[in-house]
Amino acid sequence: MNVISIFDVKDIFLDIISRAEELKGGAEPKKLSNKTLGLLFEKASTRTRVSFEVAMTHLGGHSIYLNPQDTQLGRGESVADTAKTLSRYLDAAAIRTFNHSHLEDFSQNTTIPVINALSDMEHPCQALADMLTIKEKKGGFDVKMAYIGDGNNVCNSLIGAAAIVGLELQVATPNGYEPDSAIVEMAKKVSGSKITLSNNPSDVAVDAEIIYTDVWVSMGQESSETQKLKDFKGFQVNDKLLNMSNDALVMHCLPAHRGVEITDKVLNSRNSIVFDQAENRLHVQKALLENVMK
Repeated sequence: MNVISIFDVKDIFLDIISRAEELKGGAEPKKLSNKTLGLLFEKASTRTRVSFEVAMTHLGGHSIYLNPQDTQLGRGESVADTAKTLSRYLDAAAIRTFNHSHLEDFSQNTTIPVINALSDMEHPCQALADMLTIKEKKGGFDVKMAYIGDGNNVCNSLIGAAAIVGLELQVATPNGYEPDSAIVEMAKKVSGSKITLSNNPSDVAVDAEIIYTDVWVSMGQESSETQKLKDFKGFQVNDKLLNMSNDALVMHCLPAHRGVEITDKVLNSRNSIVFDQAENRLHVQKALLENVMK
């Protein structure tokens, strides 16, 4: 089973969340003894790398971290040749890449499960952790949520996850920064989907029970920073925006650019649940690994 998109786990989404809750509560994990997960990371990481490595340790398996400089990918070997080789050694691969096409190319040329650990299109592991966090804090998914910021990979997977669980999600982005249209259309076809798009952060913040944001300038987009800071003026999650909401909980997938997309005061406030989100990456990934590596 590959997990390239959040929609790949549509049929087992709630099972993964429930199993993550059990594991977080101290349930005995299914052992993945003698199983090895390859972590192929083109992009630097804190939460994704550490949570996957610790998850494999807790499950009794092993992980190997590889960046392009550690492999022949850094010297021009094709993704396909690398995939065909590594599938002879590994039991699964988690790939963190700039180009979603690399992830698809790898998955098409391997015989082992492939997990999207972040691409420029989606971040399904983050969305799973987000939904676990919302269920913990709100007791379920009958929740009104506002995503304010860039319609990026995190936003795309969050839209899919919200549609799958029936959470009401309103997305506000500047003009030209909307989420991927194909993902929005897929989400709207899911039964019970409540996804709406806007270009006005104030409109979606009103009565929101959760406000979610992410960085405006993702890794690899540094050249566009000056323009983005202009385009995203008015989209900062701050006291003014929070006061429009229904005493909303605040989420951010981290790392945060404090004082840019979110203020220090809001990120450090009693409303912030960002570090619960970060912790839950570990628990959902353990549940996910149990499933894909069984």
